[in-house]
Formats: sequence, structure tokens, C-alpha cells
Amino acid sequence: MTIEVNGQITPGFTWLDVYAPASEELQEVAERYKIHPVLIKDCLQPDHLPKHEEMENYSFIIFRVHSESNLKNVDTVQELTHKVAIFYSETFVITIHRHKQPLVDRIIAMGENKPYKNVMMLVNSLVAECLDTYQPALSKLSAEIDYYESVIFLRPKNIPLLKGLYHMKRKVDLIKRMVELSQEIIDALDTNSGNVYTRDTKDLFIRLKNLSSYLSENSHNLLNIYFSTTSQRTNETMRILTIFSVFFMPLTFIVGIYGMNFEYMPELKWIYGYPAVMVVMIVVTVVIYLWFKKKNWL
Repeated sequence: MTIEVNGQITPGFTWLDVYAPASEELQEVAERYKIHPVLIKDCLQPDHLPKHEEMENYSFIIFRVHSESNLKNVDTVQELTHKVAIFYSETFVITIHRHKQPLVDRIIAMGENKPYKNVMMLVNSLVAECLDTYQPALSKLSAEIDYYESVIFLRPKNIPLLKGLYHMKRKVDLIKRMVELSQEIIDALDTNSGNVYTRDTKDLFIRLKNLSSYLSENSHNLLNIYFSTTSQRTNETMRILTIFSVFFMPLTFIVGIYGMNFEYMPELKWIYGYPAVMVVMIVVTVVIYLWFKKKNWL
């Protein structure tokens, strides 16, 4: 579907918003605005990563926006983000996307209050809104990291953590990758150091980049801590089992000797044989216990 945005919002140039396009529709747009076929092919590629290209008469941006899907266990670029392609020159802006994007409605609403004076002002708003889709996701992931951290340290018996930690780490890493790949786009827009709008977008990008890097580092550390605490609990269990085995090994040895049932064993017909063996076993147990206490192993 192709929508030409009201001229009152974009005076002096045309903004064409195309979503869920058919091949014929894209071909018509490409012929009308003389867009290179390879770039149209990039628009149709669902897993294309962010990039910026300067052509002779126009510029081309692919940006990935965070999906508003509530799916929890997502771990691919296509599941986590949607692609928005932007073509712009001095006379037109074309946005192409497979899914209807709420950010387009927000930009139109802002333009009704304050019209976009030039193309760069609109493109900057588009990129800023695309970047802004990552803020709620990063805030939510930050809260998830805090939750998993508390579970690991305070509720160690709550074990179904590994799957949640994996998906959280994947989402953080994917968002970090998308934000970092967008730097080329931000640098291309921020060519004029005195432009307030581009500086705000650059500041937003830097903030998101720092936050995503911080969360990525924390998620990796949290996963390492999880494995360390799991290993520590396993070692503690093995320590207890080893202590029990040390107590029972000599007792089992003594019982094994007197359970061999040989005919000529001097102690078998001794009247005090049974109580003597019991006393020996008790003495051995006490000696082992005192030895462990002296070594601070108990």
C-alpha cells in the first residue's frame, strides 16, 4: 500500500510511505523516482542489516526497528526487528516497510503540529523514531537482568534459569549489534555540527549504544556467574558426598573382611568378637571425625 503524506506536513517535497508492497508497486515507485534495481532488491531482503549508501541523485538507508511483538523466546534478527528502507533526495522521501509502523503515524502527528521544513528534518525524525524503538526494549532487558541476578544470588533453588538467560543474552546482543551497525547512518546524517535535530539524534544513539554495551556485558557476566554458582553448588554436594564416603569406606572394609566366611578365621569363634568389632568401628568413626574437625573440613 502506498500513501502520499499530506503536503501541509512536508511543504516543498514529497513523502511517499509504502508498506506491504507488491512487486508491481515497488517497480512503479522505482521507475517514477529512478531508483536503482539493486536497492529495490535490498528492500525486499527481510534480514538485511542497517546500512547507508550515497547514490548520484539520492541517498539510501536501511534501518532496523525493534519489533513490538510480545514473543519472549526470540533469538533472530527477523523475529526481534523489522526493516525500514528510506530513500531521500532534495525533492522526495520514500519509506518502504513490510509491516505498518506506528512510528510513521507518530511522525505524521508531529508534522501536523510543526511541518517539516526540509527533507533532512524529516529523515532525521524518521531515524530518531527508529532508534527510539529500542529504548523500551533496553529498559525491559535491564529489569530482566536485575531479576535474574536476584534469582541467581538469592534463590539458588529456582533452577529453570538457563533458557531465560540465554534468550535475554541473545536479545541484548542482537539489539547491541543493530544499534552499532546504525552508526554509519547517524554519522551520515550528522554532517552539520550546528544542526540541533541531528545532535539530538546523535545523543540518543550514543545513549542507546552505551546502554546496550552495558547490558551486553552484564548479561555475559551474569551467565558466567550462573555457571560459577552452579559449579560451586555441585562442588559443595560432591564435598558432602566425599565426607560420607570417607566415613563409610573403613567401616565397609572391616565388614568386608569379616564377611568373607572362611572356616579358619580366629575372631569368628571369639565370644567378644562382635562387640570388639563394633568398638573398633566406633573408634575409627570418631578418629575420622576429629581429623576432619582439625582440618576444618566440617
